[in-house]
Amino acid sequence: MKAKLLTILLCVTFVTFSQENEDNIRTHELRLDGLKLLAGPIAEASYEFVKNENSGYGVSIFVNLGSDSPVWVENFSITPFYRYYFFNKEDYGAKGFFVEGFGKLSFGDNSYENINYNNDRDEENFTDLSLGMALGQKWVNKNGFVFELLLGVSRTLGTNSAGPEAYLRGGLSVGYRF
Repeated sequence: MKAKLLTILLCVTFVTFSQENEDNIRTHELRLDGLKLLAGPIAEASYEFVKNENSGYGVSIFVNLGSDSPVWVENFSITPFYRYYFFNKEDYGAKGFFVEGFGKLSFGDNSYENINYNNDRDEENFTDLSLGMALGQKWVNKNGFVFELLLGVSRTLGTNSAGPEAYLRGGLSVGYRF
């Protein structure tokens, strides 16, 4: 009798665990922008939560590791975003073509040549808030590896003479969905 009860209990446990694994849907994603790493000592990492098959939201963090980068005037930025995916027929797919709305809080310094005062190099610190939109494409394989292409632009809110009027958002990211 004990052996039958133990066998039934083990079968129920295995069935429960196997059903749990079938329902395990990957909803978290981490990505690193490889294009910015190649462009200079710059790192941008992103986290996205897949809300459902059509949408996701997350945050990107940008850090300029080189102090004298001629391309990037921002030293640090945080960018929350919301994405809506189109043309996707799979549950919790959140892949394919997407439109993204984002906000960006940037900190940095803008060095420029001051021609009025003997061509000295002046530096102004700035803090900017901007809003923008982006378009992109995301590919996810069945093992959870992600490749993403993104391009967008944002416009700075308010008037700040030291920071740029607009920011480009883009990259080629690789990551993993878990």
